[in-house]
Amino acid sequence: MSEFEPLSYQDLAPSQRPSLAEALVPVGAVVVALGVGSGYLGLAPHGPLLWAIVFTGLFVHYRLGYDWEGIYEATASGLRMGLQAILILFVIYGLIATWTSAGTIPGLMYYGLGLLSPAVFLPVAALLAAVVAVAVGSSWTTVGTLGVAFLGIGEGLGIPAPMTAGAIVSGAYAGDKQSPLSDTTNLAAAVTDSDLYDHINAMRVGTFVAFGLSVLAYAALGAVVIDPSGANVAVISDPLASSYALGPLVFAPLLVTFGFALYGVPALPSLLAGVFSGVLTTIVAQGVSFTHAWDVFLNGTAPETGSEVVNELLAAGGVTGSAWTIAVVVAALSLGGLLERTGILATLAHHLTAAIDSSTSLVAGTGVAAMVTNAVTAQQYMSIVVPGLSLRSLYDDYNLETTDLSRAVEAAGTPSGPLFPWHAGAVYMAGVLGFATSWAFVPYYFFGFLSPVVLFVMAYTGRGTAQRTPTDTATAADD
Repeated sequence: MSEFEPLSYQDLAPSQRPSLAEALVPVGAVVVALGVGSGYLGLAPHGPLLWAIVFTGLFVHYRLGYDWEGIYEATASGLRMGLQAILILFVIYGLIATWTSAGTIPGLMYYGLGLLSPAVFLPVAALLAAVVAVAVGSSWTTVGTLGVAFLGIGEGLGIPAPMTAGAIVSGAYAGDKQSPLSDTTNLAAAVTDSDLYDHINAMRVGTFVAFGLSVLAYAALGAVVIDPSGANVAVISDPLASSYALGPLVFAPLLVTFGFALYGVPALPSLLAGVFSGVLTTIVAQGVSFTHAWDVFLNGTAPETGSEVVNELLAAGGVTGSAWTIAVVVAALSLGGLLERTGILATLAHHLTAAIDSSTSLVAGTGVAAMVTNAVTAQQYMSIVVPGLSLRSLYDDYNLETTDLSRAVEAAGTPSGPLFPWHAGAVYMAGVLGFATSWAFVPYYFFGFLSPVVLFVMAYTGRGTAQRTPTDTATAADD
């Protein structure tokens, strides 16, 4: 991913270099299409994303002179950059189904209901999600495994599902940002030419402040808002115990997947190992046939526990159930590639640099650029790569460390994705957690709001910004 080199303003041929006004036209079209289509009309994001792609394609063809081959290559570049995300979506939908049929997710729900109380559930869920995300280096894996189980636990404890989802996603993104195994963490360090552990250390204070405030907010919700009398522990736990064999063996897929991740195996093969161990556990622990276990992987689960609530909680679509989500992600990636390869984003970045007049505005502007890139390209990789590479030279000009840049792009870029319902991360989180759109849980996704806010406060107070020493500056100049 770090090999991706976004177009700079100087790379663009003068005849195809958009002005600021021209660059704002397709960006405005994206905002209008998604705002009207999804926000006002209530359409799924597929159609509005297609409107934005078609409009942008026609605009760059007639206004900037791109032919069909150039437009196609631009959209394909976005798909190539997000291919790993697409493959993970296929696998993790199948993994959730196999872990459900194996008894892994039902087992986590059953024992979790016996250990947790409504008052402490939300902060504990956020903290456990953060720990798991640090360990495995993936917010997506954390939400798709632990998150699904915690939704069921929350249901049994009488916790509103959007609150549970907000706590899980907050913990997953906070932990992901502090993990040396995370793809986005490694990407932010690579594109800014920072040491990985220096980058993690630079993010630590801001992450801990934002996540600490989030955990306190979840504790307040548990103590004040949630009514313990709404708990339905027996309604959930009894059908689980009667429908699944819930011995220690059912947790084998969890140990295999997280064990691979802790050993440093990348996310995709770790998840595949989780699928195979889930299928094997389904056969051995639940006593089903080899054919049925793999049919669950493909077509999902249709549990018959005798409880409609539990049946709905454990219904999983399998690989075929990922089609809706993947279609949105493909459209969003295509749009992002089109905006990047035709110079729209390069032009916006070029004019942003002209508006920067201090180290404070540089760090804050980097955060804004990361969030805007997230919104218009719908992918977190682009939100790190585009501002990270486009603004790198300015950090030299203002005598700032590369870790100031890496901290800014990730603190604002990575966690802000779920705030935009058409974003690949938002679509994924909503899909695996059973919501039509991320807007259902965004009001409780405290870390997504607080991480950029803490970055901006730190920028304007000078807290956490590292000026280079004269020795560092001389070394950088020699390089």
